[in-house]
Amino acid sequence: MASYGDGSETERSFHLHEGNVTSNGFIHRPTPAVKPNILFIMADQMIAPMLKMHNPNSVIHTPNIDKLAQNGVVFDSAYCNSPLCAPSRFCLVTGQLPSKIGAYDNASHLNADIPTFVHYLRMEGYETTLAGKMHFVGPDQLHGYENRLTSDIYPSDFGWSVNWDKPDERQEWFHNMSSVLQAGPCVRSNQLDFDEEVMYKVS
Repeated sequence: MASYGDGSETERSFHLHEGNVTSNGFIHRPTPAVKPNILFIMADQMIAPMLKMHNPNSVIHTPNIDKLAQNGVVFDSAYCNSPLCAPSRFCLVTGQLPSKIGAYDNASHLNADIPTFVHYLRMEGYETTLAGKMHFVGPDQLHGYENRLTSDIYPSDFGWSVNWDKPDERQEWFHNMSSVLQAGPCVRSNQLDFDEEVMYKVS
């Protein structure tokens, strides 16, 4: 409690880090408030011009996304800061450019000391849970999330590191046209199995 000249006392808090007691010794007791639930959906390789919210003549059927667009906010000029999976995700969760956080390829390590929007949500009292692919590389597989319901579908080690000394040398795991040329109906796939596991864990 802090005492003032008029004799009144008040409880102050500077919420500098997670926990009940802050660095100045005051106890943090946030005012009870109704906080909205936040569902953040991130999809791979979703091309905006193919979504009906941007192209009514699109042959792609996305009824649930269409409903979200009708009842929410649609950004017409939002762009990724990187065309690659992991760097693009790192930029999105940190709000930083690839050059700022060293995210140049799919084996880039997102340092654990770089704050993400998830850290800030936790500071505001949210319980944060990650389900599905995030492509975090390195020992920190949470980056602010309290819970992770599944492992990742892609390597979290540095096995996808690029040999920048030999930029013309193509690794066997590099993306190629096989995913396009071999596209079509299938009985099972690694991605389908992973999606079903995610759906099972969140239900």
